[in-house]
Amino acid sequence: MKRFFLLMLSLWKEQLKLYFVAALIGAIIGVVVLAPSYDYIDSKVHTDNTTSSIDYMSGQFKELLNGNVFQNDLMLFYAEIGAMLGLLTISIYSFLHARLRRIELLKIELHKDIPLIIKQGEGPLLEFKSTFRWDMEQSRTNRQLEGVVLKSLAGFLNSHEGGTLLIGVADDGQIIGLENDFKTLKKQNQDGFEQTIMTAIAANLGTDLCTHINILFHVIEANAICRLIVSPSDRPVFLNQGNTLKLYVRTGGGTRDLNIQEALEFSQSRWKRTQ
Repeated sequence: MKRFFLLMLSLWKEQLKLYFVAALIGAIIGVVVLAPSYDYIDSKVHTDNTTSSIDYMSGQFKELLNGNVFQNDLMLFYAEIGAMLGLLTISIYSFLHARLRRIELLKIELHKDIPLIIKQGEGPLLEFKSTFRWDMEQSRTNRQLEGVVLKSLAGFLNSHEGGTLLIGVADDGQIIGLENDFKTLKKQNQDGFEQTIMTAIAANLGTDLCTHINILFHVIEANAICRLIVSPSDRPVFLNQGNTLKLYVRTGGGTRDLNIQEALEFSQSRWKRTQ
């Protein structure tokens, strides 16, 4: 829990700095642009003002530098309006930027040929898991195996580029299929499998992260496999392992957890870029 609070505190500080800068820039625009624009329009309506808008704005800017404009009671109002517009703008931009990036990554992933990428083997953006909850060695259901899949998903969610997890494929690329996993479910088909995985993600990683994971099914060599396309998360993703929250990242073709110092440095770098 200590690691979690340290990471979140660090990220909150970075985000507050960003929003403060956006509000400040908006406030300046409010004073330099919005207020003079209103004054210019008002003067055109009530007087025979023949000054061009550019000249008028230039004059107001000079007055601002001399400190005279702040004698106007409306300046604070326009500064507040500008600050709010600045905050609104950066919020909308962050939201749209994240969505567009997710769509582009998904489009790229959907165009990949599954048999071909299986032949290429595991890597930073691709991992194989033989099963989701079926223990092949003991020939029985083993719910602890779900944690192995969730760890890989957390690693992809925390990465800069996301990745793909194929369930039903052995480490060496052999097609295992999902038949045994289906037998462990109440609803023994693809829909039941997808619902089970999404429930596990929501319960262990966060409900909001379900939108970052797209599930598809493919039939290869007469066996169904599950393809999870994972988009990068907008926040750090922790997984509770043994009553300890851990931050997992992709390293080469595997996934590992970070110590507190590593997690702090990684989070500051990773999510500062996406704000």
